[in-house]
Amino acid sequence: MLKTLRAGLEEKRDLLLGALKRDLGKPPREAFLSEIGVVLNEIDYALSRLRSWTRPRRARTPLIWLPASSRVVPEPKGVALIIGPWNYPIGLLLTPLVGALAAGCPAILKPSEDAPASGQALESFIGKLFPPEIVAVVRGGAQAAEILLQEEFGHVFFTGSQRIGKKVMAAAALTLTPVTLELGGKNPCIVDESAVLGPSARRIAWGKFFNAGQTCVAPDYLLVPSRLKAELIDNLKAAIDSFYGNDPRRSPDYARIVNERHFQRLLGLLKKGKVAAGGESDAASLYLAPTLLEEVGWGDPVMAEEIFGPILPILEYEDLETAIEAVNSRPRPLALYFFSGNRRNRERILAGIPSGGACLNDTLLHILSPRMPFGGIGASGVGGYHGQASFATFTHFRSVMVRSFRPETGLRYPPYPGKLSGLGIIRRLLR
Repeated sequence: MLKTLRAGLEEKRDLLLGALKRDLGKPPREAFLSEIGVVLNEIDYALSRLRSWTRPRRARTPLIWLPASSRVVPEPKGVALIIGPWNYPIGLLLTPLVGALAAGCPAILKPSEDAPASGQALESFIGKLFPPEIVAVVRGGAQAAEILLQEEFGHVFFTGSQRIGKKVMAAAALTLTPVTLELGGKNPCIVDESAVLGPSARRIAWGKFFNAGQTCVAPDYLLVPSRLKAELIDNLKAAIDSFYGNDPRRSPDYARIVNERHFQRLLGLLKKGKVAAGGESDAASLYLAPTLLEEVGWGDPVMAEEIFGPILPILEYEDLETAIEAVNSRPRPLALYFFSGNRRNRERILAGIPSGGACLNDTLLHILSPRMPFGGIGASGVGGYHGQASFATFTHFRSVMVRSFRPETGLRYPPYPGKLSGLGIIRRLLR
């Protein structure tokens, strides 16, 4: 099944890239990297390790139960329901599908109705690769998801907003179905005085404006020492200009906002604060320029919710402890970014700010490795996936012990008087 999926992705990449262009204006190379290339990488990693992942593992049997043997057997949880988002409508459905297939689970894929071209392409793509009893695609709106969630699944995997994630978890609880929730949050990006501003600005701008900022792990706001703010803004402007030219609207490498509703929501976030760069928009093409926003307060609308768009608020701090306290006054983020040449400061940030994942001196890259699990903490998510963690998500690890009929002792059976005097020895034998 994994080899079939891989061959299909290679063959139909243009079909999928075309759908992503229609839904989000995604540049082909950016779309391939984040929607198809990452899935191919996950498939190759799983194929190279599947034999070891699925092999039963011997476990030590406590001396008191000998002669016996013990093992842990990986088994499929059952049919998986994978509900995807609109921002990466192909990649964030197929990446968890790799884990489900690796674990031996059939799957139902529910694409987002906000990316209709991608959903239609995915339905056609999957329908030609797999019989519906192995992988099926169910398109539709919120009602379709609600109907699906009434059924009993082996596992439910959801990527999307915190608001909908709560509904998914509540619905799954009615059937006691385990869930993975990949949500989001306001991911802080902190720069200290030891950072090299040129490379830092380019890496921040790339991570923020990739897919026009519509990425769950994009830097959501920037914290910078007061005396460095002007210089960092200049470097960010230079990075944006080098990426997209002086008119990003004409750049073939800059995406668009997914729909009118999100476009208007983002425009509303610009009503407070001062635009330091960008701010231009075009409703007809759902274009919003890469925008830097300064003179922002913690209570402003842009800081009240996850932005999910190409707007980067820039706030100042006086010392690192103040920055840590400000970040920790908000829900735990999905990603944490810190730019610093000071090793002690890097360790202080990692120790002081809990997050789903972290990347130091760069952005986004930590989620691209199948060797590391990706997932949230607290309000930013439940569970994780990628690589072996994906396999584990859709797997039940069954403990099996096989005992001999002989010898048979009466120590564990009633009546108990006189049999528990060596309790300390028994506890040691049970280890």
